[in-house]
Amino acid sequence: MKNMQCDIRIQVATSYVATESEPSSDRYVFSYTISITNLGNVAAQLISRHWIITDANGKVQEVNGDGVVGEQPYLNPGEEFRYSSGAVLATPVGAMQGLYRMEADGGITFEAPIAPFTLAVPGLLN
Repeated sequence: MKNMQCDIRIQVATSYVATESEPSSDRYVFSYTISITNLGNVAAQLISRHWIITDANGKVQEVNGDGVVGEQPYLNPGEEFRYSSGAVLATPVGAMQGLYRMEADGGITFEAPIAPFTLAVPGLLN
């Protein structure tokens, strides 16, 4: 059997949702779009997610669950899955990071890390 390579690329784009936010009530809503691309040579399925969301006060929320947005996408080599979701913070700046638990064809499970990214009201950070 040839060498199986599991290589998942994760890209994130974020935005502040001003229409749903209420700064006077310490409610800041952010949306994020994630692109998951299978750069490996074996198909893999996203089984579950684990997020760590931290606001500027140091409050940490952890989110665990099956799949993403109700799906457990199966990605053949070269395929991409994109989805959007959101987070609500009590501060105008925060950060998210985490991982996806993946299962490659053949039953090999592995973790695809999601590098930390910032959630921030525009103009707040330079």
